[in-house]
Amino acid sequence: MFDDFFKAISQLGDSRFQSVLLKGIGLTVALLIGIYIAFVWTLGLFLPDTISLPVVGDIGLGLVLSIGSFFVMLGLSVFLMVPVASAFTGIFLEEVAEAVEDKHYPHLPPAPHQSFGDMMRDTIGFLGLMIVANLIALVLYVLLNVAAPLIFWALNGFLLGREYFQMVAIRRLGREGAKAARARHAPKIWIAGALMAVPLSIPIVNLLIPVLGAATFTHMFMRLEGARLAAPMQNPL
Repeated sequence: MFDDFFKAISQLGDSRFQSVLLKGIGLTVALLIGIYIAFVWTLGLFLPDTISLPVVGDIGLGLVLSIGSFFVMLGLSVFLMVPVASAFTGIFLEEVAEAVEDKHYPHLPPAPHQSFGDMMRDTIGFLGLMIVANLIALVLYVLLNVAAPLIFWALNGFLLGREYFQMVAIRRLGREGAKAARARHAPKIWIAGALMAVPLSIPIVNLLIPVLGAATFTHMFMRLEGARLAAPMQNPL
């Protein structure tokens, strides 16, 4: 398991890894800026240009609004950056799996590509599940504050392991085959996901998790299911 993770880290210099990371972060930043601009523009439609305050006099509301909403968005971005970046990066994670297979498992035939619609559906579903689950877990964080880190790692470990193993397995086994493989190795997948969830709470480092997760679980899938993949090639009839 640790060997899978260190193999993934050793390939971070791969241009395809870096491309996926940059695209995910770039799209996230562009979305947050777009939300900020739309938010300020919408408020500007309903609020006056200036307000009068005692002693101070007239104040341009547009400037105050821009500055205030900027800091609000900056604060929200701390919480939104990782899940949104994970969602955007998820669209391109197949490129990471391909890069790992090309380098470490060149004997495998090319995997069928998922349709863009299927990838979007899986990505949006994962993002929604991750946000809802963590919002619900906030109650447990407050009630069991001492155990909050363990709850965070266990919950997000389950979600990350489920998502990344499923994404990798679908490419080789199809959707139903991936579910069956996940059921066969559920405890190992959860533990590996928990290891990925630990750096999820470290700023900046957490942005690497989608790429590292896809690469790590590609190695893990090959280690756990490689014999099943080799059997059909050896016995095609």
